[in-house]
Amino acid sequence: MKNCALLSMDSLENFFAYDDMLVEPFAKQGWHAEEVSWRNKNVQWSKYDVVIIRSTWDYQSDAKGFEACLNEIVASGAKLENNLELVKWNISKAYLKDMQGQGINIVPTLWFEQFSLADVQQGFSHFATDQLVLKPLVSANADHTYRLSPEALLDLAPQLSQTFSQRAFMVQPFIPAIIHEGEYSLFYFAGHYSHAILKQPKQGDFRVQEEHGGQLKCIEPDEEMLTSARHALASLPSDALYARVDLVRCEGEYALMEIELIEPSLYFNMDPTSPQRFVDAFVECYGKG
Repeated sequence: MKNCALLSMDSLENFFAYDDMLVEPFAKQGWHAEEVSWRNKNVQWSKYDVVIIRSTWDYQSDAKGFEACLNEIVASGAKLENNLELVKWNISKAYLKDMQGQGINIVPTLWFEQFSLADVQQGFSHFATDQLVLKPLVSANADHTYRLSPEALLDLAPQLSQTFSQRAFMVQPFIPAIIHEGEYSLFYFAGHYSHAILKQPKQGDFRVQEEHGGQLKCIEPDEEMLTSARHALASLPSDALYARVDLVRCEGEYALMEIELIEPSLYFNMDPTSPQRFVDAFVECYGKG
């Protein structure tokens, strides 16, 4: 039997994680799968044939340490999924600029290296909106993400100046469809479509994650949605074992919010057959144990 590590964090308390649903289908294919924290300094990575990055939802607090862990895994001889090239490309949301350059329709975005009140204020006129969203380029679980009116921006300016004094960030117009319609996520395993969900924020919020009270439901994607997702996948630097494509309707068309290749929740709980599809895709790449 071969060994597979599902890379996680020290504690998943207060998080919704479903990777334990993979253990049984892995075992049926001859693979022993177990969750391992990326912060554990005593792990011998060489005992694993493959390490799959899964619920490492605290990596943004120590991105350099996380990357060092991934380099150690690769140096041990274990296969890393997704691969290190994709992780390094995807770890900063600046990858969206690359995708836009390849013709992918992304949510309109301004990019900044450090906070300047005057620069961010210009976003309101630039996007002809009275609501902006500001988020760091390296983040997870909507950490340090702000929805800003002109008044809120002034009130929060000291806090934002401190948080983003040496931290790159992006500014986008707030997309009303996130409230009225929601955000769509399509899941792909080894390039094969698996399932899709609609994520809607709770009343009075704009964040769609479960940890922030977001509501989820399974959906059947329309052809336009599938086409947008396929184009996004085709623009990646290399193939991915798993990908989550997040779309939102923007000015009547689907726009890419993000393509998650490092630690996206894959919402196995929403489709009981999706863990098996994931393992089938894995076996397609690595064979039975």
